[in-house]
Amino acid sequence: MTTVDTVDDRPVGRPPAAPAPPRGRRSTAWLLTAGLAAALLLLVPVAAGTGAYPVPVGDVVGSALHRVGLGGAALDRVAESVLWNVRFPRIVLALLVGASLGCAGALMQGVFGNPLAEPGVIGVSSGAAVGAVAAIAFGLGFLGTWTVSVFAFAAGLVTVLVVYVMARSGGRTEVVTLILTGIAVNAFAGALIGLFLFFADTAAVNQITFWQLGSLAQATWPKVLAVLPCAAIGLGLAPLYARRLDLLALGERPARHLGVDVERLRIVLILVIALLTAAAVSVSGVIGFVGLVVPHLLRMVAGPGHRFLIPGSALLGALVLLAADLAARTVAQPAELPLGVLTALLGSPFFFWLLRRTRRGQGGWA
Repeated sequence: MTTVDTVDDRPVGRPPAAPAPPRGRRSTAWLLTAGLAAALLLLVPVAAGTGAYPVPVGDVVGSALHRVGLGGAALDRVAESVLWNVRFPRIVLALLVGASLGCAGALMQGVFGNPLAEPGVIGVSSGAAVGAVAAIAFGLGFLGTWTVSVFAFAAGLVTVLVVYVMARSGGRTEVVTLILTGIAVNAFAGALIGLFLFFADTAAVNQITFWQLGSLAQATWPKVLAVLPCAAIGLGLAPLYARRLDLLALGERPARHLGVDVERLRIVLILVIALLTAAAVSVSGVIGFVGLVVPHLLRMVAGPGHRFLIPGSALLGALVLLAADLAARTVAQPAELPLGVLTALLGSPFFFWLLRRTRRGQGGWA
């Protein structure tokens, strides 16, 4: 059989069921990508300057230019400390977490072949949180700053593999089984986290509460550096499989005839999904619905092609989470809303609408 690597080296004809995207949709995808990038560039200085200690946007830009040696001017000591020790680490972490969750959601939906798949919905996020919480509760630190990330990755990987195996029936993934398995996994993960809370000391309880609610309040540059390699590897690998995911969308049998090793593709992408999810959960706790909402919105606007959907989901995920974090820390000042609670409040109604729409479409792509 032709190997997977040869699929991208030759033209592949698409059957009538999956015609090439029209030129209008391709133009929409390019325009949307440019718009998302521009929105990020505008939102970053606004988010950096907004908070209990406001800094004008012009001063934020000037300070950033000064740091990279392109002019600008340094601010007073307090403003510089607020920007570079508090705001910018949090902004970079929000971008990394949002991009990871958005990209993981797009990959998950492509791998499972339905629009309801999402790391949080099927329990991958809560599974990764169990690994992180276990490391905290037992005071493990033998891998330094990598300990929580490694435990989160291992638990997330085991969770996604269990869900994948249990959701398979007759050579395909059942949507109902997928959701029910996710419900069971989330319940079990919640029970484990509750058990860890019962036996943990006060300091560990405070950290575990952070994982349950989701937050970027504890962002620091060391945490950014700890999550950056995992996120960078996952975000770098994901676009390489865009064409094969497009072929997989035609169905497993047509994809195999066109040279795709379906099982190998799914295993590799499951590893990438677990890596991205663990990278996000290890620093932010459980933040749900970003991976569900973001890819679906892009699919409705620019079509299902993964060449745009994967990088677009990373961009929009970063934008959504940065905006959500800005709202979480400013809406109820001086208090701060938990980020995971805020995204769940906004994402749950969208999920209900998506579930009803998918049911009307007999389980197809919305």
